[in-house]
Amino acid sequence: MKIELMVDGRKIPMNEFVQTIVGNVTKAMVETLHTIDSDWKEISIRIKQDEVN
Repeated sequence: MKIELMVDGRKIPMNEFVQTIVGNVTKAMVETLHTIDSDWKEISIRIKQDEVN
């Protein structure tokens, strides 16, 4: 599994151990959804902070 983390356009390096943890947690969360088959190819998640007024 290859994991890439980007924060504000900057790639954040992760060693193999961290990639495994992030990948396995994300995979487990997604695969519990009823509409997702286990033969998925790619998962993309985009998170934005709420704007502070």
